[in-house]
Amino acid sequence: MPRSPKGRARLADERLKEHYPDAVCALDHRNAFELLAATILSAQCTDARVNLVTPALFERFPTPDDLAVADPDEVAELVRTTGFYKNKTRSLIGMANALVDRFDGEVPGRMADLVTIPGVGRKTANVVRSVALGLPGLPVDTHVGRLARRLALTTETDPVRVEADLDPMVPAAERGDFSMRLILHGRNVCFARRPRCDVCFLADFCPSAAC
Repeated sequence: MPRSPKGRARLADERLKEHYPDAVCALDHRNAFELLAATILSAQCTDARVNLVTPALFERFPTPDDLAVADPDEVAELVRTTGFYKNKTRSLIGMANALVDRFDGEVPGRMADLVTIPGVGRKTANVVRSVALGLPGLPVDTHVGRLARRLALTTETDPVRVEADLDPMVPAAERGDFSMRLILHGRNVCFARRPRCDVCFLADFCPSAAC
């Protein structure tokens, strides 16, 4: 069994691939702009709820140019059920204006550019980079952070530092898929309060396994 964090990450990646071969982003989207908007809406909200909201939003505002000049009250009404809708409305319209004013209406690929857009932090940027743009990106949400600590891949709690620890352990092209598979495993098996170590296929080398 692997003793080093990198060895555990490599074995975890192999097994996660076997059990979740078709790991895909749960947010419905057709392009990078739609994924960026959907990811902003997903804060403090389930992906399923976001997917109920975005069809009407994208039908009404299909491009950054459309959303940039939208009536905030109309946007707010469309996204109300995702929670924190006032802040999300400001972020969505601010995001669209940033794309139009600074990036010719296109979603940029550079991390340094993405994180300057309203409503976009490293996690959102990494989702867009890895899923929509085919670039390296390892989004760290609560599931990824929890599993990384339980597997002793990191001791950090700050998502940016967790990302920095995990990045060298996973090939650049596979970082997004690794993150999505960790999220699936966190949702299905490695729960926050009562992890199902008895059925976990990582338990035999996980330092935190209770079985």
